[in-house]
Amino acid sequence: MAGKYPIKVTPVAKSRVNTVDFQNIPFGKVISDHMFIADYDGEKWVNPRIVPFQNLDISPANLALHYGQSIFEGLKATKIKGEPVLFRADMHARRLNVSAERMCMPELPEDLFMEGLKMLVDLDRNWIRDEEDDALYIRPMMFATDEYFGVHASEQYRFLIFTGPVGPYYPKPVKLWVEEVFTRAAQGGVGEAKCAGNYGSSLLPAVRAKKNGYDQVMWMDAVEKKYVQEVGTMNLFFVMDGKVITPATTGTILRGVTRDSFITLLKEWGYTVEDRLISIAEIADAYWRGTLQECFGAGTAAVVSHVSEITWRDRKLELTPVDEQHRPVGMRLKKYINRLRMGLENDHHNWIQFCSNSGVAELMPKVAEMETV
Repeated sequence: MAGKYPIKVTPVAKSRVNTVDFQNIPFGKVISDHMFIADYDGEKWVNPRIVPFQNLDISPANLALHYGQSIFEGLKATKIKGEPVLFRADMHARRLNVSAERMCMPELPEDLFMEGLKMLVDLDRNWIRDEEDDALYIRPMMFATDEYFGVHASEQYRFLIFTGPVGPYYPKPVKLWVEEVFTRAAQGGVGEAKCAGNYGSSLLPAVRAKKNGYDQVMWMDAVEKKYVQEVGTMNLFFVMDGKVITPATTGTILRGVTRDSFITLLKEWGYTVEDRLISIAEIADAYWRGTLQECFGAGTAAVVSHVSEITWRDRKLELTPVDEQHRPVGMRLKKYINRLRMGLENDHHNWIQFCSNSGVAELMPKVAEMETV
């Protein structure tokens, strides 16, 4: 694949793909053959290359290890008629640079991101299965590489992308604990950046929740501890009295790519969508009045994760069964995105990006216009 950048490719001598049991893959623990790397030398990005996946040599004085200049993204590749495709990868490239700006890191050219990503996924295409809930998870990341222990923004950085095959992130509906002691992010902080520290600080509350039988925590705002923010791995949506409500991105939660996609689709399908502050008390009140129809998470890893239970203090909100009758909104969204990634829906928004240049865009189906509600 010829492109703008002189990306050197060093392939593995022998792929490990035939050693993998694709029926039994723990999420995030199996890594594909290759990775893409580019370095920032203080002035520009240099030496873009694809090499066999391998360990890195890191100095103990590496600034990222001390002061947290590390950001990342997460997206997936699937296949359409044997050809690897990406879902809204350009939006992930833009969001990486939003995180980079907040963390005082250099901007990565979006075309370099896309070119390296497409070449990498195309090279490791045999790691992508055609099953509906399977995909190749993609982890782009950037981190500081200066070697001294003074508190200072690094001058040099490394960007890399590696991948790994995955199945469903949450194989069953999730139970959430409303967290009112610990805080994920505050106004003026880095809640909107996808930086490593956000996830490190979330681990203790998540571990405590899991010990008590919950899958994740539902974060509240840092000031009043009353407004719903997000779950550690996904944005949230509530279907209440026929309306779809999602917490506003006010600078403390991630602007999810899947979240944005869902809002676009729901509006096109005729739903009333409200992007606003929503309190846990409002949600509980809707539950007791019988107007809380659905709650689900939206994210790259899970697409849609239905919520079966929300526990707020001594109140337990047990939601309806997960089926098309009781969860029509969440199930429709997940079905549509999965079908789009498999080439079974028409790509009205140009969200699908092919990784090779072999004319595969013609493989996209010509299906009927999206039905409206």
